[in-house]
Amino acid sequence: MNDAFFFGYGSLVNRATHNYTDAHPATARDWRRVWRHTPVRAEAFLTVHPAPGSHIRGLMASVPGNDWQALDEREEAYDRMPARDQIDHPLPHRPDVALYVIPVGKHGTPSPHRPILLSYLDVVVQGFLREYGEDGVQEFFDTTDGWDAPVLDDRADPRYPRHQTLTRAERSMVDEALADRRVRIIPG
Repeated sequence: MNDAFFFGYGSLVNRATHNYTDAHPATARDWRRVWRHTPVRAEAFLTVHPAPGSHIRGLMASVPGNDWQALDEREEAYDRMPARDQIDHPLPHRPDVALYVIPVGKHGTPSPHRPILLSYLDVVVQGFLREYGEDGVQEFFDTTDGWDAPVLDDRADPRYPRHQTLTRAERSMVDEALADRRVRIIPG
């Protein structure tokens, strides 16, 4: 039996946030990212929604022995769904691939009471920078909806459990992209 893979499009793109080592850059067709919140978490986070003709870059990685338990626990606010035929990747075979989605009706729009955590966004951007370079970071911002949501600056005391240390250049890249989109920053 071959291992199945997940397709990550947010924090899972940052290899420093997980131990899945058989990982490869990949693209999901007919999806876009969007910021949303659920009753399961106090802050907003990324999900995807169908968008025919669109595509998003991400990272796919094998789930050894098809043991999804740890990943399902990490992604508890999401439903895992098959996406095999929508993922373009460099592998010579066609493995089963799943992605995590918050179904319509189970999420809401971010608000000042449920903002995006800057420590979470930092992790996501760092992952895209490492996998795809500066063009990949720009593409992440361009293929993500919901930038009208506020961002809580929690860098001094990160709330995101898998936060990472960013270089000054990485922080500046995030800050400039948010300023370009006129995203409202809420002091932490």
